[in-house]
Amino acid sequence: MKIYPIPIAFLAAALFGASTPASKFLLNTFPPFQLAGLLYLGAALGVTPIILRVGTLQVPWQLEPKNRYRLLGAIAWGGILAPVFLLLGLKLASAASVSLWLNLELVATALLGYWFFHDHLGRWGWFGVLGTVFAAALLSFGEGIAGIEAGLLVALACLCWGLDNHLTALIDGISPTQSTFWKGLIAGTVNLSIGLLIQPIVTSPKAILGGLAIGALSYGASMVLYITSSQSLGATRSQMIFSCAPFFGVVFSAFALGETISLIQKIAVLLKVGSLFALFQDQHGHKHKHTWIFHEHFHSHDDGHHTHYHGEKSVSLRHSHEHEHESILHTHPHFPDLHHRHKHNH
Repeated sequence: MKIYPIPIAFLAAALFGASTPASKFLLNTFPPFQLAGLLYLGAALGVTPIILRVGTLQVPWQLEPKNRYRLLGAIAWGGILAPVFLLLGLKLASAASVSLWLNLELVATALLGYWFFHDHLGRWGWFGVLGTVFAAALLSFGEGIAGIEAGLLVALACLCWGLDNHLTALIDGISPTQSTFWKGLIAGTVNLSIGLLIQPIVTSPKAILGGLAIGALSYGASMVLYITSSQSLGATRSQMIFSCAPFFGVVFSAFALGETISLIQKIAVLLKVGSLFALFQDQHGHKHKHTWIFHEHFHSHDDGHHTHYHGEKSVSLRHSHEHEHESILHTHPHFPDLHHRHKHNH
């Protein structure tokens, strides 16, 4: 089966977009630390069937040091700190306001990528980023200020997830499913343990199962899809698509709750579509060198970088295994994926 990174990034956004109103409902039952723990343990449980079907599970300490530190950093920033900041802000503000503020994750990812992670953005790419931010501002029109404290907490969550996005996109020694499993298991255990030290769980098993189920879909499945996409497109471009999550919330509200879509919301959606179009005009091409490398990640044999052969019937079949790259110097248009993280002069 060929995997297409752009559609699966949209699906990841849809799943995550549903998590904010669902989490707001569960905050009536759980304190933030306990709910953050349940959501990420649910993410680990959600990908466990895939782990069992594959039959292998690589533990973090078996990774080479740079990938091990990237995974641990992603767990700390994106799995432990970010969801707690988000749920603390969600406890103070409306789900709609928090959903819209989550577009700040795009800004954090783009700025961190440009300055620290060699995630190149040209003129069209910056138009796409600015258009997305402006679309979020339009969508926020009329919401009012839900509170400075809540906004700062959500902004901190977005900064943590921005770091997580780039660290995760660079992990090439472990599959997206296994990366999601370890992030969910470790982060969920840490936050749930902290929550239980603060106060015991006093809710029903039904509510606990609800938290785990939301985590399995909105965090587990969403993370696997997002990681797979970001390793092909780069973190900033995947995040541009993932920032559609609030727009999916508008659509869900219209169909599930009977809410009407305002003119401003329709304009914001059109602006978002235009921003995505601008973003994907931002490919660039130049002569660059690939050094010898031996690693593992999802790939197909029709991208000009994976020329090894092991009997596939279709060179476009996307799969994952350890493989070797010879040193090569060539020129072609490219995204900042795992093979194109070279430096540019800003």
